[in-house]
Amino acid sequence: MLLTGLAFTFLNPHVYLDTMILVGSLSARYPGAGKWLFGLGACMASVVWFTSLTCGARLLQPVFRRPRAWQILDALIALFMLSLSVLLLFRPLD
Repeated sequence: MLLTGLAFTFLNPHVYLDTMILVGSLSARYPGAGKWLFGLGACMASVVWFTSLTCGARLLQPVFRRPRAWQILDALIALFMLSLSVLLLFRPLD
């Protein structure tokens, strides 16, 4: 089980894309120790996010045993994605 977790972590290309490219390029904007503080904050946010996902999944497990709950979640995600695409269409990133 531990090896499976390590494989999912280190063989996942998103780990390197997110860590090296995204966080690395964003932290380059900060001078001096700000780079390290940004990286530390990103690591802490990641720990909080994935811990919240784990705890939330356990708490919501009874709710998502029903197919209707999945349909509602899918509809909310679709609405959110549509909203983002409309916003980007009318106000593109600089």
